[in-house]
Amino acid sequence: AAVARGLALAALLVLSPARAARQARRPNVVLILTDDQDVCLGGMTPLKKTNALIAQMGITFLNAYVPSALCCPSRASILTGKYPHNHHVVNNTLEGNCSSKLWQKIQEPYTFPALLKTMCGYQTFFAGKYLNEYGAEDAGGVGHVPPGWSFWYALEKNSKYYNYTLSVNGKARRHGENYSVDYLTDVLANMSLDFLEYKSNFEPFFMMISTPAPHSPWTAAPQYTKSFQNVSAPRNSNFNIHGKNKHWLIRQAKTPMTNSSIQFLDDAYRKRWQTLLSVDDLIEKLVKKLELNGELDNTYIFYTSDNGFHTGQFSLPIDKRQLYEFDIKVPLLVRGPGIKPNQTNKMLVANIDLGPTILDIAGYDLNKTQMDGMSLLPLLKGDKNVTWRSDFLVEYQGEGYNGSDPTCPGLGPGVTHCFPDCVCEDSYNNTYACVRTLSTSWDLQYCEFDDREVFVEVYNLTADPHQINNIAKTIDQEILEKMNYRLMMLQSCSGATCRTPGVFDPGYRFDPRLMFSNHGVRARRFSAQPL
Repeated sequence: AAVARGLALAALLVLSPARAARQARRPNVVLILTDDQDVCLGGMTPLKKTNALIAQMGITFLNAYVPSALCCPSRASILTGKYPHNHHVVNNTLEGNCSSKLWQKIQEPYTFPALLKTMCGYQTFFAGKYLNEYGAEDAGGVGHVPPGWSFWYALEKNSKYYNYTLSVNGKARRHGENYSVDYLTDVLANMSLDFLEYKSNFEPFFMMISTPAPHSPWTAAPQYTKSFQNVSAPRNSNFNIHGKNKHWLIRQAKTPMTNSSIQFLDDAYRKRWQTLLSVDDLIEKLVKKLELNGELDNTYIFYTSDNGFHTGQFSLPIDKRQLYEFDIKVPLLVRGPGIKPNQTNKMLVANIDLGPTILDIAGYDLNKTQMDGMSLLPLLKGDKNVTWRSDFLVEYQGEGYNGSDPTCPGLGPGVTHCFPDCVCEDSYNNTYACVRTLSTSWDLQYCEFDDREVFVEVYNLTADPHQINNIAKTIDQEILEKMNYRLMMLQSCSGATCRTPGVFDPGYRFDPRLMFSNHGVRARRFSAQPL
C-alpha cells in the first residue's frame, strides 16, 4: 500500500502536451541484476521463461564479463561505468569503500541512474540488493537514499530471502519469514508491478531490479524446493583436479575433494537453480505487465549478473573471486526497440558498458561522462561497421583475516573463506590484474599477481577453454612483454584511455623502451589506489 501511495503521487505530475509527447517517445529501460549467477556452468538453464521472453526476443552476448568477480566492486562498476581502480571499491567491506561515506560523496552523484534522473528526465525505480554494506550505521544507515532514485526499495546489507530489512525511500521496513508476504524475490516482483501500475505516464522510466538469487543462503520458494532433485554440478575437465602451475591459493585446494565437499557443492548447485525459478517467474510477470500497459515495444530489458561462480573447479568447492572464466563471465541478454530476435553476439563486452549504453538510449551525450565503458547500442542495433574493443581489464584485491580462521587455526593469518574442509577461497595476496583478450587471432588471458613472486598466469583459451594449462613459461616472450605493458596501461587508464587499441589490434603501438626491464616480465608491485 505504501508503494502504491508513493507512486500515485508521481501520476499526478502535469506536463505540457509538447513535453509529454517528447518524453513519451523516449525508450524505457529495465535492468534485472541477479547475484552470483554463472553462465559457464549452466546457470541460465533453469530460466526457461527468461530465455523465451528476453533471449529469443532479442540478443544474447556470448562474451560478457565483469572487471572484478565480487559483488560490491562489480556492482559499483555497473553503476559508475568505471573499472575498480577508478571507482575505488575494492571489496565487500566499508574499509574497501563498499557503500562508504566516501563512495557516497565521490561516486554516487555521478552514477548513470543519477544522470538519468537529473539530466534526462527519467523516473527511476530501484528494488533489491544495492551494495553489500548499504545500510551500515557508519555510512548513514537505511536512511541514506542515493541520489538519482525516485523510488527506493533497497535491501539492508547482503542477500537474504527472509528476515531482512528494506529501506523504503529511507525508512526501515522489517520483513519476517512468511512466504506469501516476505519472500524477497516475490516482494521485488510485486513492488515492480506496483511501480508499473502507478508511475507517471508522462516521463520515461528506468527500473533496476536486483534479486538475491542465486546467492547463498539459497532459500528456494516452497513450491520449488523439490525441483532438480537429480541435478548435480557439472563434471567438466577442470572439476576436482589439482590447479597445477597456478597461484599458490589455487594449489592449496585439497585434491581430490572429500565426498562431503562434493555433496556440499552439489547441494548448493541444486539450490541455486531452485532460487532462480522465482526469478523466472518475476521476469514473466514483468514482461506481461509491460505488454498489458502497451509499453513493451518501447522498453529495453537487460538481464545480467554481478559475477559468475564456481562449484568444484580446480577443487575449489564454492565461491567466486578468482580470475578464471567461470567467475568473471556472466549472462547478458537484451531485448528492446530495434533489436532483432534470436541473435547472438561474440563481441567482448563488460558490465562497465551498461551505464554508457543506458545513457546512450536516453539520448545523453557520453562525452560528458568520465565512464570507462562503451555504449552497446550500435551492437544492439546491428551496426556492422562499429569498431570494438579486443581486450579489457580484470582486477581484484584479495581479502584475508589478520588472525587465524577459528575453524582452521592451522592455516595461520592472511586467508579467508576457508570452507568446507579448510580450503581457502581468498587471501591478502590473492590480488591480481589481468588483460582478457578476444581478437580475430587470439583468445588469451594474461594475469599478474601482487605477491612476492609477481606470479604470472597465461591461458590460450582457443586450445584450453577450461584454463588448465598455464603457458606463462612457454608463450613467446615478445607477447608476454606486450601483455605486461598493456596491463600496465589499462591499470592506469581512465575514460577514453581505457578504450585504446589492444595488443592484437591493427592500431596498437608498442615501444619496448618503455619497459622497465629488458629481461622478461617486469617485476613490480601494483600501485596502491587511495580510497
